[in-house]
Amino acid sequence: MVFFMDSNDSSGANDPIERESMEYDVVIVGAGPAGLAAAIRLKQLNPETSVVLLEKGSEVGAHILSGAVLDAVGLEKIFPNFREDPSCPVKQEVTSDHLTVLGKAGSIRVPNFVMPPLMSNHGKYIVSMGAVARWMGDQAEALGVEIFPGMSCSKLIYREDGSLKGVVAGEFGYEKDGSKGPNYEPGMELHGKYVFLAEGARGSLSQIAMATYNLRDGVDPQKFGLGMKEIWDVKPENHELGKVYHSAGWPLGMKRGGGSFLYHAENNQVYLGMIVDLNYENPHVYPYMEFQRWKHHPDIAAVLEGGKRVSYGARVVTKGGYQSMPQAAFPGGALLGCSVGLVNLPRIKGNHNAMLSGVAAAEAADAALKSGRSGDTLSDYDREIHEGEIGADLKPVRNVAALNGRFGPFLGGMVLGGMDMWMQTLFKFSPFGTLSHRKNDAKSTGKAKDHKRIDYPKPDGVLSFDRLTNVSFTNTYHGENQPSHLKLIDASIPIAVNLPEFDEPAQRYCPAGVYEVVVEEGGEPKFVINSQNCIHCKTCDLKDPSENIVWTVPEGGGGPNYAGM
Repeated sequence: MVFFMDSNDSSGANDPIERESMEYDVVIVGAGPAGLAAAIRLKQLNPETSVVLLEKGSEVGAHILSGAVLDAVGLEKIFPNFREDPSCPVKQEVTSDHLTVLGKAGSIRVPNFVMPPLMSNHGKYIVSMGAVARWMGDQAEALGVEIFPGMSCSKLIYREDGSLKGVVAGEFGYEKDGSKGPNYEPGMELHGKYVFLAEGARGSLSQIAMATYNLRDGVDPQKFGLGMKEIWDVKPENHELGKVYHSAGWPLGMKRGGGSFLYHAENNQVYLGMIVDLNYENPHVYPYMEFQRWKHHPDIAAVLEGGKRVSYGARVVTKGGYQSMPQAAFPGGALLGCSVGLVNLPRIKGNHNAMLSGVAAAEAADAALKSGRSGDTLSDYDREIHEGEIGADLKPVRNVAALNGRFGPFLGGMVLGGMDMWMQTLFKFSPFGTLSHRKNDAKSTGKAKDHKRIDYPKPDGVLSFDRLTNVSFTNTYHGENQPSHLKLIDASIPIAVNLPEFDEPAQRYCPAGVYEVVVEEGGEPKFVINSQNCIHCKTCDLKDPSENIVWTVPEGGGGPNYAGM
């Protein structure tokens, strides 16, 4: 261990900070499927490679939220015999596959034969990705990976030549005003010959790396959806083990992008949720209430009748696809998983590609380390994820999100997108070429005066619930005295611009009730940030029409503590 002096104090003070430093071959930020796969594969290739894995959640899996139906192709790369391991939580195969178009009171099932083969879920697994991550964490530790949970990474550290050298992790003890409190700890510097950023969608350090190394030059804006999920215990007579149910249409309609899912998992549980595409124009849209309203559809209510909600959570998902993937390798580091944006939108799957990216990054780094290299660009990794197995998964579906955005989910996503996927499946040809995403989700937001308000029914407390009640099921915690990790670039904009022009949509797009407009004495409105409610979904960082909110990492161990998501 060595010590060094760093005058770049994030509190803004001029006094230097003394930090302990540790050296590794590879430093990985984020213990999701991508980061864990990379750590495991590195150790499989060379047990002598020193690997550290840093996770901001209180434990591995605490911040993992996914549907999820898992394509095991990525898991098989690192654990070919996972099916024979009794401790592996990947067990429940899909038994039936349904796609349904919902009207307000009825539904029409889409026959499976009209869907491209890539859409089939047979041979896939209904899983809790939180449980999968915890299991993978155990496997990684058994191989000798050092895993540090509760360690937020707040800064990138660079070498003199500009390459990425490491990260600052574990800094805490700032007061609400940003000053250092009596229990301030400066954290540690963790240096690596290579640094992997596997933070998930819209990671803070990944955003800095993309800007520093111009990784998004020449690619389309990334697109996102807000995914919300609940877990319910249901009556045995309402449960169909292994059933996968996807729906489109009501209540989002056929012009607003998004869809819903209901998966029948083990132990009489169902995983249900909705993804609302964040490119919606009407600022009065309230994604959380769209999800709650959906549960009252007769098809869904019949499953939930007499059941009990046991968990809730939310997280943004990437949906831009192949044309939105940035360059993933840069001097000294690489972006992994959803930091790149590897979700296959029509399949509603990204965990397999996240694991494949981790494997590819590990193999590129292992080859570099064995040849005596360090701190350079792992070009083989970037080439592999664009041109290899991941690229082959994403290229045939690359136009679905763009068609969705132009023409809506029925004509664009189902009809034209389905035709495009069939053409690429059968003839390896797209009549559309590669469509571009015209603008980011924040810029898609229209003015309030141009759109109708939406009258959402009040939650009944049986099938549907208010936001704050549901947030209590996320087990979210943030230290009382730490400064808000939700930063306003200009504190005047929410009231001076967003409220009169957009009816301040932060009041609605946040699935945790973080943002409020309250009227003070004298009738003046005030913008309030309840950062302690934040469940780290990142929606505000993406959908604020003025792009005025920046999500920064809070102290380690904070945020949600999901049990089975």
